[in-house]
Amino acid sequence: MRVSVIGGSTVTDEQYQQAREVGRRLGEHGHDVVCGGLSGVMEAACRGASEAGGHTIGILPGERRAAANDYVETVIVTEMGNARNVLVVMNGAAVIAVDGGTGTLSELGHALDMGRPVAGLGTHRLDSAAGGDAIAHVETPAEAVEYVESAVQ
Repeated sequence: MRVSVIGGSTVTDEQYQQAREVGRRLGEHGHDVVCGGLSGVMEAACRGASEAGGHTIGILPGERRAAANDYVETVIVTEMGNARNVLVVMNGAAVIAVDGGTGTLSELGHALDMGRPVAGLGTHRLDSAAGGDAIAHVETPAEAVEYVESAVQ
């Protein structure tokens, strides 16, 4: 399964390690990581997945393939800026969000509109139409991976 990992491009050491662990666990479970291909959460998730032998896909906002972080195996350039956010979530069966700013918020909105299950580690809280949070907030990378695996059957 492909899992989109989204989050901030500038992160704390703790957030970097969380995202790296998410990527590692996804790679160990045979899942591909799809992300925005740049720094922060994107780099950390790709690094963890790569270290575990997983496949990584980076969907970049610009036209320069060399802008991808060193752990992206498949680089897709778009020259779309942040409009590429919809492609990041569209290409995953589920989403894991670690932290994040306004770009992550837009990706979360697209993911929920597309009906993707979303696990969140310290990310935005969004009310669902039925009440309650639309995102499954979890405490650990292991819980995030377990959630998306169980939500996509």
